[in-house]
Amino acid sequence: MGICDNCGDCIPTCPQQALSLQNGIISWNSTSCEQCDTCIQQCPRQSSPMTLTYTVDELIAITRKYAAFINGVTVSGGESTLQLPFLIDYFKAIKEAPDLKHLTCLIDSNGTLSLNGWQKIAPYMDGAMIDLKSWSEESHLYLTGRGNQRIKESIKWLANHNLLTELRLLYIPEKTDYLENIELLSQFINSLGESILIRINAFHQHGVYGEASEWPSAQKQHIDLFSKELNKRNIFSIKTPEIYS
Repeated sequence: MGICDNCGDCIPTCPQQALSLQNGIISWNSTSCEQCDTCIQQCPRQSSPMTLTYTVDELIAITRKYAAFINGVTVSGGESTLQLPFLIDYFKAIKEAPDLKHLTCLIDSNGTLSLNGWQKIAPYMDGAMIDLKSWSEESHLYLTGRGNQRIKESIKWLANHNLLTELRLLYIPEKTDYLENIELLSQFINSLGESILIRINAFHQHGVYGEASEWPSAQKQHIDLFSKELNKRNIFSIKTPEIYS
């Protein structure tokens, strides 16, 4: 998924007329929008115009509004680390505010941030949840369009600095290669430490476009088999889905 370039092609496709062009920038009316994703499906970049822009101060004001009801904040995306300077300023502001510093600051990431980037934000974050969508470089390249060496490096670095909150494995039947590489994968997981939660996510077709919309959804038997194979290799801190499509 690319970043919106404000071309405006999505505007006439919106059934609710929730999009317009204001000073060359796509404007999204969240009140009119019904989240049908027609704009994303019509966009050649599969980009979403359904975004809002905030300053750090504005985001802190929103955080403060809900601070009494939450234990922390998690930033996700898209890929939130693409806006690393903003993310650092936001987390730093939380940690420096007497009424907000009790909140945990977590990042949900694809793990492609450089080690230098993790080092910059590490003083202000409490942990990260990282996706490893396939074990081998070749399989990961096929599924995502990029290799996974940097992702593995991120996972190891975060684990070594007690900042890896969760390792996420997306099981796609006939596509992911976890079982074919179960020994290497298990050795890698065991090297991260016993406290790391492994979350197995089941692939489903909802909201998926292109070739992947034809891929089979993962069922309970797939996840149970994968989980049992990890158990055999002394990996027990595993969270599996409660609902399957």
